Amino acid sequence: MMINKAYKFRIYPNQAQATLINKTIGCSRFVFNHFLSLGDNAYKETGKGLTYGTCSAKLPAMKKKFVWLKE
Repeated sequence: MMINKAYKFRIYPNQAQATLINKTIGCSRFVFNHFLSLGDNAYKETGKGLTYGTCSAKLPAMKKKFVWLKE
């Protein structure tokens, strides 16, 4: 019988840390949804999705277009 263990740690970030966490999660959500939309459109048009290489190649252009992603 296999027993799984887990540890939970409660974090108490200060105001600056909470702001940074929220910005990071918001940027990640935006980038994920953007590439999800591009992948859906590419799949509908060609029958193939996007690869990691094409997504990572488009990321610097996104950072230039959306300056707030650089933070």
